[in-house]
Amino acid sequence: MKPICINNYCFDHAHLWIQYDKSVPLFVEVAIEIFYPRDRQANGLVMFNHGFLIGVDLLFYPKKIIGPLFNDNPLFGVHPSYYYNYSRALVEKNWAMAYVTATHIQAQGIPWTDFGGNPRVGQEAYAAASYLIKYGVTDEFYKAERRYKNTSLYKPEEVEKARFMRSNNVIFAGHSVGGAHAQVPATGFETMQKIGNDTCRPFNPVIYDREVFPKYSDCMSDWEPEERANPVGLIQLSPVDQKIPLLAPGMAPYREALSEKPLPILMIVGECDSASLKDSQPPAWSAKPGETTEFSQQAPEGSDSWAVVANVKHGSHCGYLTQKSDLCSLADENSGLCKKGTPTWKAGGEEAAFTTELFKKFIGMYPDGQGFPGDFKQWIHSDFIQWLNKENPYGEIKLVPFADKRYIDYVSRGGCPPLEEKKGKK
Repeated sequence: MKPICINNYCFDHAHLWIQYDKSVPLFVEVAIEIFYPRDRQANGLVMFNHGFLIGVDLLFYPKKIIGPLFNDNPLFGVHPSYYYNYSRALVEKNWAMAYVTATHIQAQGIPWTDFGGNPRVGQEAYAAASYLIKYGVTDEFYKAERRYKNTSLYKPEEVEKARFMRSNNVIFAGHSVGGAHAQVPATGFETMQKIGNDTCRPFNPVIYDREVFPKYSDCMSDWEPEERANPVGLIQLSPVDQKIPLLAPGMAPYREALSEKPLPILMIVGECDSASLKDSQPPAWSAKPGETTEFSQQAPEGSDSWAVVANVKHGSHCGYLTQKSDLCSLADENSGLCKKGTPTWKAGGEEAAFTTELFKKFIGMYPDGQGFPGDFKQWIHSDFIQWLNKENPYGEIKLVPFADKRYIDYVSRGGCPPLEEKKGKK
């Protein structure tokens, strides 16, 4: 399939199989959607974990069996980029953006299409991001593998033409259960391996190109460090974590690891968002002192965490979406956190436009081909935080002030002047 190119950006699909670790006979089929610059000189990649829209229809397996006869793949019919199209945010800094859809236990009509507490989904996002860095937009990665060097398959120049990244810098992001999934890859490869081994979810993936007689990659631990994703930021839009015995242990160990990582970390929640603030296990954020939340695990008192949270006034669970999803809308029915009749933000509206601007300004912090160039003080006083820390950062969007009257919350520390001291100074 040739990529679809409009102006200076192209869109394409890649189809892979991932084995989480050679010691575990557990495989998952994935399709990756990619927006990338036509000049194939992307300065970085936003890897997005999507939420309530992964569902596969009841005819998925018949379609999969019949698909090869028509050169079709049913996973290509799932388009998270339709619901989370923030591609306008990429253009100014020449970044790329990608989404993974995988064959987990899924069905349309059920709100837990992919378990929010399943770390495997975050592992897949890391594997996919690293794949795009090393091989680019191609299903024929094996042409660059050393084991095929003395065969007619070895054509590394073809893979070279498929590459589009000039760095291995990745901002991991996600919405809803995808926001919790994104916490996993943001910890980095070594931490993922350690926590995976400690929690019986080992991670040293091998990439395959098909189910029958597949060609495969080296284990990811054998890749060069620059070929693996380097997390440079994390954006969580109303993250929802879950705990289901045996299936979904939750992401708490990864949040605890993030609390010690010098990384720009952002969480956005909605004032009326019951799914994130009430139903998540634990809640994403809470105004009650001492309550365990996703944010308190990322930013415990006295830690060196870089995590920041903001609360959108009348924010819903689905307002971030660029198109309406009936499945997501179930999460906003009878919220209970705002008075009945409160006009919350809807998909495709002002909150979606705010989210696009948020990604644009977050990406704007990074010099071309580089990670964030400063320390915590420079992060907390960055242009991005100055833009966000106000009642009305964008359009009609307003934020809810925290107890200290700021519009963002974070762990304060000595030697870092409060944000109010910098207001008005340019």
